[in-house]
Amino acid sequence: MTVRVGVIGTGWIGGEHIRRITDRVGGAEVVAVTDIDADRAARAVAGTGARVLATGEEVIAAEDVDAVVVTSWGPAHAESVLAAVAAGKPVFCEKPLATSAEDAQRILDAEARHGARLVQVGFMRRYDTGYRQMKEVVSAGGIGTPLMAHCVHRNPTVPESYHSEMASQDTAVHEIDVLRWLLDDEISSVQVLTPRPTGKRFEHLRDPQMLLFEMVGGARVDLEVFVNCQYGYEIGCEVVGEEGTVRLPEVPGAVVRSAARTSTPVLQDWVQRFAGAFDAEFQSWADEVAAGTPTTGPNAWDGYAAAVVTDAAVRALHSGGVVETGIKERPAFYA
Repeated sequence: MTVRVGVIGTGWIGGEHIRRITDRVGGAEVVAVTDIDADRAARAVAGTGARVLATGEEVIAAEDVDAVVVTSWGPAHAESVLAAVAAGKPVFCEKPLATSAEDAQRILDAEARHGARLVQVGFMRRYDTGYRQMKEVVSAGGIGTPLMAHCVHRNPTVPESYHSEMASQDTAVHEIDVLRWLLDDEISSVQVLTPRPTGKRFEHLRDPQMLLFEMVGGARVDLEVFVNCQYGYEIGCEVVGEEGTVRLPEVPGAVVRSAARTSTPVLQDWVQRFAGAFDAEFQSWADEVAAGTPTTGPNAWDGYAAAVVTDAAVRALHSGGVVETGIKERPAFYA
């Protein structure tokens, strides 16, 4: 079976996913798209045979659309996902699932009423080879009970439109999800510290930031978010257990010896770093949709949990104190 996909939103990431589904994912094809810019939508599917529709509602309702990909503006995600669930169609939603915990809760309630899980959220790091190796070690007890984790998320620069809250909402959200997955636990509290600011930032931005998490089980996590580090894109993660540690491997690069120095290249963006994870994520999703089984990737509960934690992190940024996330117990529906 070929999964016929409708895409809502054909901006940069939507265009990337259209090319990914068309060129690198087997068993899926894009048949319909929509965007607020109809010309951009037409360019995104030029040569693919897909048609451009006027609205997301039309894409979801189309008889030849089996599943939906939502890559529109973040605040519009929840309504598109809710419409797909109401239509009974599997939906892949890029992060965030919703821009508030309240909207994410609406999606949980809608899935519960439908009686089956239809939603997958685009937390692609769970499909990265290095993170999967870490997960295998932690889950197998290879380092004993996890006690701590140390994480780094650095970008060379960000545009002027990037604001201080986005350090949690758009950047740290990936670590928030992957830490919950690695440690198989929820985040109970968060504190945000703001060290001496870099002079390389726009004046309105607090950068870097240190996020301190406590897990329900007691493990502690520190995360450095530094989005104007200048030198490149770097992701780091180490989990410390009672009997050992496991660290995310460095991305291999050629070793150059020249001018009395040894050097390796530094990646410059997240597209280079996680291209393989994106491909694996979509292939897995397409395979499971074709099989008619609930997707095993990040689900609506994971999107809800991320929204709860990022909401708390924004409050912590402004208060300077420790903020309880107030996350509830995971429903059995998402076990």
